[in-house]
Amino acid sequence: MTAVLPEPAVLDTTAAGAHADTCADCAAGTGHADLLARLATAPGARTAVVAADRGLTFDELRADAAAFAARLTALGTGPESVVALCLPRGAALVTAIIGTLTAGAAYLPVDPALPADRRRYLLEDSGADLVVLDAPGESPAPGARSVTVAELTAAPDAGTAAPYTPAPVTADSLAYVIYTSGSTGRPKGVEIGRAAASLLLAELEGVGAAGGEARRVGWNASPSFDASVQQWVRLCRGDTLVMIDEETRRDPALLAAFIDAQGLTDLDITPSHADPLLDLLTPDGGPRPLTLLVGGEAISPALWDRLAAAHTAGLLRALNVYGPTETTVDATAGWIDRPGEPHIGSVLPGLRMRLLDEHLAPVAPGGTGELYLAGPRVARGYRNRPGLTAERFLADPSADAAHGDRMYRTGDRCRLLADGRLVYLGRVDGQVKLRGHRIELPEIEAALGRQDGVAEAAVILGEDASGSPALLAYHRGGDPEALRAGLAATLPAYMLPAAFVPVERFATTPSGKLDRAALPTRVETAAAPAGDTADSGLEGRAEELIGRVWKEVLGAASIGPEDNFFKLGGHSLLAIKLVSRVRAELSVALPVKAVYANPRLRDLAARIEELTAARDA
Repeated sequence: MTAVLPEPAVLDTTAAGAHADTCADCAAGTGHADLLARLATAPGARTAVVAADRGLTFDELRADAAAFAARLTALGTGPESVVALCLPRGAALVTAIIGTLTAGAAYLPVDPALPADRRRYLLEDSGADLVVLDAPGESPAPGARSVTVAELTAAPDAGTAAPYTPAPVTADSLAYVIYTSGSTGRPKGVEIGRAAASLLLAELEGVGAAGGEARRVGWNASPSFDASVQQWVRLCRGDTLVMIDEETRRDPALLAAFIDAQGLTDLDITPSHADPLLDLLTPDGGPRPLTLLVGGEAISPALWDRLAAAHTAGLLRALNVYGPTETTVDATAGWIDRPGEPHIGSVLPGLRMRLLDEHLAPVAPGGTGELYLAGPRVARGYRNRPGLTAERFLADPSADAAHGDRMYRTGDRCRLLADGRLVYLGRVDGQVKLRGHRIELPEIEAALGRQDGVAEAAVILGEDASGSPALLAYHRGGDPEALRAGLAATLPAYMLPAAFVPVERFATTPSGKLDRAALPTRVETAAAPAGDTADSGLEGRAEELIGRVWKEVLGAASIGPEDNFFKLGGHSLLAIKLVSRVRAELSVALPVKAVYANPRLRDLAARIEELTAARDA
């Protein structure tokens, strides 16, 4: 249902408090100012947000956020309320985040690109008090109150503009809820407090990852992922936030050009996307060195050495950042300034590291153990999941812990170096990282188990036929194409397996459990039918080239004009490889988005022929 908006009201500053009060309340026990108290001091005429739809100065951002907050307050929203923001990346999303926090409430990002079932689950599970939509329409969850962002930011009548006066909050007041993949088969919402978010910014500044005056920071992450928090908090120190659209962020050539055209000084990126970008950055292309915060998955030794060489050459400053959502984005950081063994650096000041063995005893330098993290940036817990919270957030038994302190069990195995840095060794459970996304394999298996005809399923992280990391789904029963379609309707695209492999039965361990170690970790190319030496039905140079390249990057035995790139196991990184080959062999500036718009081979070939004809005209 649609919320009925009362007339805009001016926030009562006696109840809401002034900036200094907000700062004092939220900074209690941390020694750091609240984010919004810092935002209040940013120069008003400086550009705050650059987006395709609109640009904002800091004065305009504060005014819009104040109006947004006033209307939220009039709707009964305040501290501990959760406001779901179902908005695409843009200036309106930034206003909504700052406006929600200004009202003292917490925000829940709900990416409009997620499947409808996923969006409905996030809203229902979180118990969101209000849903903010980009345009009028039905709420993603039946019965949930909804309102458009335009209604919340409409210009007030003359003389009634709300002042920028953030509501008073405490250090533990809820700031945001972000959902992560769940080992029980359902995503779980992580609750982060205001002081934790404020400390994150202060600590990034402390290690030199966020320094200098008036930096230009790219917003590269989906708002549904906690890396986005690391990006928008930079506004609060007076930096300019530059929104990167979806087409640009998934095309390395467009991203490199965007970095230079927009004069970006800082960018957060996953290793998978940093690798192709490195080849396209030039010493004279823009502000150098470019600061790259690289995180989301392990960095390979080869990429580590390339980043170190670029650091030495003055092209960039690369910082490897690691951290679970449950410890407010980044927990450790290490500069990639020399070649050698990749490491995740040392723990940031707002957290305390516990590297423990199976008996919960501390591990000595050189030893290996499971990483636990304690301190004021540890999450409040999982929303409405007290049992799971108790399982993962444990009492901190260390001598330097205060009474009631908790530590978060990360599930990550690390080796402790003599100087206190950590080397990441992998997981102790069923969680994996793929192209920057944290994925619980049991969640995909549970979704598979709900599909018609599936008696048993197992999902592993392996390699596709091209040798790229990929999710492989093994299933007893069910049609692979039907399973792919069924999962696409319920899971985000990054959780869809690249291959669905039917099996007659699964191998088991001596105890009778499914033996995952016996599952092939690579999907091999099926042999072509006898006598089939050429791809059937391909016509013209473009179709033949695409067919040849698809066979190489997808590992397919034969390709036809009606084949679909993504149904054959294609994904974003393989699309980048495909485009690179087409550009090299045909000298055609094919954008990555063309692969998404034309996944069928015949359609993509027609698009390439159009571009070739335009080039030669």
